[in-house]
Amino acid sequence: MRILVVADEESKSLWDYYDPSKLSDIDLIISCGDLSPHYLSFLVTMGRAPLIYVHGNHDVQYDRNPPSGCTCIDDQIYEYKGIRFLGLGGSMRYKPGPYQYTERQMRRRIAKLRFCLLRKRGFDILVTHSPAYQLHDGDDLPHKGFQCFLKLLEKYKPKYFLHGHVHLNYGGRAVRQTNYSDTIVINAFQSYIFEVDETELASHHSKLLWLPKLKTAKAR
Repeated sequence: MRILVVADEESKSLWDYYDPSKLSDIDLIISCGDLSPHYLSFLVTMGRAPLIYVHGNHDVQYDRNPPSGCTCIDDQIYEYKGIRFLGLGGSMRYKPGPYQYTERQMRRRIAKLRFCLLRKRGFDILVTHSPAYQLHDGDDLPHKGFQCFLKLLEKYKPKYFLHGHVHLNYGGRAVRQTNYSDTIVINAFQSYIFEVDETELASHHSKLLWLPKLKTAKAR
């Protein structure tokens, strides 16, 4: 599966200088936030691939004008062709406004997904706007990553972790791709294409069989 990830800044190559061949071999588009809803609608309309997204901290306009033809996966596990995507948009809270969370608030969002995580036996790809703490993040509060994301990676061992928020031209710890244990971490700034081996992910599923099944309540 060939996946296009986008975030933070509209790609002139895909929008201003669009050519049909640039999306013709893309099977799925994922937005990690902070992009114009018109841009996302354009990508899903001009390409043949579905588009899923999480909110960035600047995506307030989505409340009034959500990207048409696209699917928000915030606070859920979304399955596409057998691949499980966990969506957690937003950034660290640094001023009043939506799509910003304290570390404690983000932990609560994850806690609400506990039973879904048990039913689905984890997830394959984590999709967020913010990076994880000291993993592609910045030193300032607005760009600081969440520690609870690290715990998700350590517990469920997804194959990929996709995020945005930290522009690659920021310098410092801003890098395109790295690894955290068995997880490939990708900064989706502007646009990036990678390929997922669905057979390899099926094998990854089997590694998560240790996760406990939900227990049914005994009849009294």
